[in-house]
Amino acid sequence: MRGRRGGIFGMSGGTEREAFVEVGDVRLRAVLEGSTPSNSESVLVLHGFTGAAESMSGVSASLCGDRCVARLELLGHGGSDAPDAVAPYAMAACADQIAEAARVLGLGRPHLLGYSMGGRAALAAALSHPDSFSSLVLVGASAGIADAALRAERIESDEALADRIEREGMTAFVDHWMALPIFATQSRLGTRAQMQARTQRLRNQPHGLAGSLRGMGAGAQAPLHDRLDRFIRPVLLVVGREDSKFRRVASSIEGGLKDARTELIDGAGHAVHLEAPESFARVVGRFIAAIEADREGGRPFASLPRSEWNARVNENGGDPA
Repeated sequence: MRGRRGGIFGMSGGTEREAFVEVGDVRLRAVLEGSTPSNSESVLVLHGFTGAAESMSGVSASLCGDRCVARLELLGHGGSDAPDAVAPYAMAACADQIAEAARVLGLGRPHLLGYSMGGRAALAAALSHPDSFSSLVLVGASAGIADAALRAERIESDEALADRIEREGMTAFVDHWMALPIFATQSRLGTRAQMQARTQRLRNQPHGLAGSLRGMGAGAQAPLHDRLDRFIRPVLLVVGREDSKFRRVASSIEGGLKDARTELIDGAGHAVHLEAPESFARVVGRFIAAIEADREGGRPFASLPRSEWNARVNENGGDPA
């Protein structure tokens, strides 16, 4: 049974707590881990295209500790709604859904972390609701496509891919998706991990993924480059050293942000959090801990020398693990 608008319902107990939140006219699934939100700092985590809360479980496990970490499933993915209409998938609508979900879940002003498509969504949410988040972590993410001609090409290719998903179904699409060159470095994860990822992706619904592509694909969304300076809080850009495309992307958007720095992770491609989980957890953990330790200082994160950054973390309990 659906709950009332703006409400939370169906929360389960245990170490991981499942919740469904009504935001506007849609319902989104979230999985919470760690402390009770009202009693701690919190982190809101967003997956990439074809992902789900489960695909980001390693992130929450490494960051929770004394924090609450909520993994939110974006519209059209996992257990969240997958409407037929395209309008609810629009990036502007998604940004509002993310901010409202954080409020309904009682996360206060969380740190917001997004991977790939989830990173674009996180950036859109932070720019539309700059007072709703304490910081931003963008993992292999972009600000959209600034060039109009390239954006038009991407809209066309995303529409073709959406049609293919609806026409051929999930199995054919997932096999195609996982074979793309951008994911080649994930072969080092081993057969078991890849099969688990495939199984998770197959749980999505064809029309949900198609709607996501049409509404919030990199071509469909309005580029965010000219709005980057609206978010004045710290931003960490995390990129795998072997992900040459998104290394260039990170470099292109870092300068537009008020308080940002980029961290390159060795031995990883696009999915840094999966391919180098320990290094990823250490870098992100230090970032969040440094911000929490300097709540009242007001010093720009990007100006902190690395030695001081690490020292502040060590003074406050070291890296979360």
